[in-house]
Amino acid sequence: MQHITDDMINEAVSPQDAQQVLLDAFRSFGSGRAAMQERIRTEAEGVKLSTLGAVIPEQKVAGAKIYTTIKGQFTFVIVLFSTDDGRALASFDAGAITRLRTAACSLIAARHLARPQAQQLALFGAGVQGRAHAIQMAQAFKLQEIRVCDPYAAPDLVIDLQRQCGTPVRLCEAGETVADADIVVTASRSTTPLFSGDQLKPGCFVAAIGSSLPHTRELDDRALERASCIAVEWIPQTLREAGDLVLARPGLVSPDKLVELGALVTGAAPGRQNDEEITLYKSVGVGLEDIALAGLAWQRIQSGA
Repeated sequence: MQHITDDMINEAVSPQDAQQVLLDAFRSFGSGRAAMQERIRTEAEGVKLSTLGAVIPEQKVAGAKIYTTIKGQFTFVIVLFSTDDGRALASFDAGAITRLRTAACSLIAARHLARPQAQQLALFGAGVQGRAHAIQMAQAFKLQEIRVCDPYAAPDLVIDLQRQCGTPVRLCEAGETVADADIVVTASRSTTPLFSGDQLKPGCFVAAIGSSLPHTRELDDRALERASCIAVEWIPQTLREAGDLVLARPGLVSPDKLVELGALVTGAAPGRQNDEEITLYKSVGVGLEDIALAGLAWQRIQSGA
C-alpha cells in the first residue's frame, strides 16, 4: 500500500482541482449517491483521537481520516480503499488535504452566496487555514484589499500574503477589519465572538471555519439573526459540533435558515437572492471532503499526471 506525503499532494493537486472534485462530491452527496460518517472523538488524559469518513462510489473510493489532537496540535492520516474490490489503496499525510479542502469548500459556498463583485476581504486569523482562504478567494474574486486581524501575525505576513494573493494586505483591529467587508472569513481559535454582527454590512458573505467544537464560537447571535441563510456541509454533524449554532439563543437558528452545501450545488436550494442579504457558511469539516480529495490525489499520482 502506497503512502502519499503532503509534498506529493501539493505537487499533484491545485486549489482549482480541489474545488472541482469537492463540487462533484457534494453534488453526489446532495443527490444521495455518496454517504458520510460523522466525526467520533475519543479522549483520555489529554490525548484526543478523532475519526470521520465517507463512501463515494462515483470516485470508486471509500476511506477514513484519523487524527490526534495533543496540546492543540493536530496530526492527520487518511486511509483510502477501493469500492470496486475493497482493497486498501493508500495512506496519506493529511495536512495538505485538510488545508486545501477547507478553503475550497468555503470558495464553493462563496460562489453561491457571495456577491460576484466582492472587493473587500476581511480575514480573522492568518494561520495555515486563513492564508489558504485568502489565496483561494483572491483567485476567484477581484479583491481590492485584504484586511487581516490577527494579534499573533508573523512579522512577514503582509509581504508574504500580498505576494501570494496579488492583492494589497493590511493589518487592522477587529472593527476596521470587518467594516465594509464584502467577504468575511473567520479562521481563528477564538472561543468567543470576534465582532458584533451589527458590524456586518448588507450584502456580505461570512465563512466561519475556525471551530468545530460545541463550546467555542466566532460569531455572535446578532450575526446569525441577520443572516438570511446559513449554509453547512451536513446538518446532523454541524448541529452537534458547531458552537456558533449550538450556543446560539434557542430558536434563533431555525430549520428554514439552514441549507446543506449539497442542496446548494445541486440547485435544490437557492443561493443568494439579492445584493442586500447577509449570507453565512459555517464549516466544521466533514469526511466527504477528505476522502474526495484523497481519491483525486491518489488517481493523479497513480497516473503520473
